[in-house]
Amino acid sequence: MPEKYDIAVLGGGPGGYVAAIRASQLGFKTAVIDYQNLGGICLNWGCIPTKSLLKNAEIYDTIKNHSSDFGIKTKDLEFDFARIIKRSRDIADRISKNVEILIKKNKVDRYKAYGKFSSSKQIKLFDDKNNSTGIIEAENIIIATGARTKTIDAILVDKKIIITSTEAMNLSKLPAEMIIVGAGAIGVEFAYFYSVLGTKVTLIEMMERILPIEDEEISAALEKSFKKRGISVLTNAMVKKAVINNDKVKITVDQNGKSEELTADLVLNSIGVTGNIEGFGLEELGVEIYKGHIKVDKSTYSTNVEGIYAIGDVIGPPWLAHVASAEGIHCVEKIKGLNPPDINYENIPGCTFCQPQVASIGLTEKKAKEKGIDVKVGKFPFMASGKAFAIGEREGFVKLIFDAQYGELIGAHIIGSEAAEMIAELSLAKSLEATGHSIIKTIHAHPTLSESVMEAAAAAYGEVIHI
Repeated sequence: MPEKYDIAVLGGGPGGYVAAIRASQLGFKTAVIDYQNLGGICLNWGCIPTKSLLKNAEIYDTIKNHSSDFGIKTKDLEFDFARIIKRSRDIADRISKNVEILIKKNKVDRYKAYGKFSSSKQIKLFDDKNNSTGIIEAENIIIATGARTKTIDAILVDKKIIITSTEAMNLSKLPAEMIIVGAGAIGVEFAYFYSVLGTKVTLIEMMERILPIEDEEISAALEKSFKKRGISVLTNAMVKKAVINNDKVKITVDQNGKSEELTADLVLNSIGVTGNIEGFGLEELGVEIYKGHIKVDKSTYSTNVEGIYAIGDVIGPPWLAHVASAEGIHCVEKIKGLNPPDINYENIPGCTFCQPQVASIGLTEKKAKEKGIDVKVGKFPFMASGKAFAIGEREGFVKLIFDAQYGELIGAHIIGSEAAEMIAELSLAKSLEATGHSIIKTIHAHPTLSESVMEAAAAAYGEVIHI
């Protein structure tokens, strides 16, 4: 007889395990199914281990290039690449085990198995040799199977020389030259990491600028910083083909109508992700798919099949762990009959953890103007911040965008040290429909980087003090 549950969650990433825990908190008998370690790509091969690598790079870069600024003398500075990688893997493993503890603590049944729908209420379980290991039955099933790297015929991944982000964070040796295709968050983070450690990096982006979803001034500032580091940046560039030959890879790039050949030890494909929708029996159930992702009602996260829901990367952008977690909580609260407010997808912060960091929420200046909104824009450079001077982090700025008619904050963009931490204040401000003057009149502690938020708001209204 199949084990019966109120809710079964297929996938144990930041959407799946959070949904499972919240479901159990609400009194549902709950199971979570995932053949890999809990935490998904984010915890095991994405968000967490990459931040470990990036912190290593940041520390090394600071000591190598700026230690004398702090009156610190160094001699014969070097790094152990294998230990850098090992630290990252150890952290991911430790946190994954912590998630397993959380699942057990919250009385969620954990199945380490592959799952496939046999009906809208049943999931068959399999081991890694495709042997059947049981059946789960549930009144409600939440699909949280995540996403994987998107591939194209021009860049055929072999996971040795043409790699994805998974292989990029677990290399056995530091490459001398690397080409990174795709300059979104993943691409620029790895460009920063490897360039700091001495790899010659070429970053290729088919759009007109790196981090193309960010504000134009932010993208320009990061490109300038990257070029100063020695990273070669090619924009408006399309990779036509990649050929492996004698442990090297040669790619052909078309840029502004001109063709160029580049050679490197490795090519990292970071052109984007696509939902994991295959192999779970969705076609047989008739679950509706749209552009490679499961189509859902964004108020309930229900699919077109009764009792089946989907959350996280598998339902499409924004592909962010914190969005998946929020969707998971919202979904089970709706199933419970609670009435949480729908997630406002215009109030989702995004962060890129290279140095300088990039963080944003809401509309860019260009998007606001395209919507016909009359705006007030305020900027404040960290060069004018006393705290930034004191800690040696003067690169970057805060840029705030306000609706000129009502004064409401409609966009916030930061490039600089700790931008990913600073964006939280602005996320809260935007969710509460804060105005420019409410930010200006909020007393910020001194000396802090966050004073720059207050000063940027003041700049929009001609009230800035320190520039």
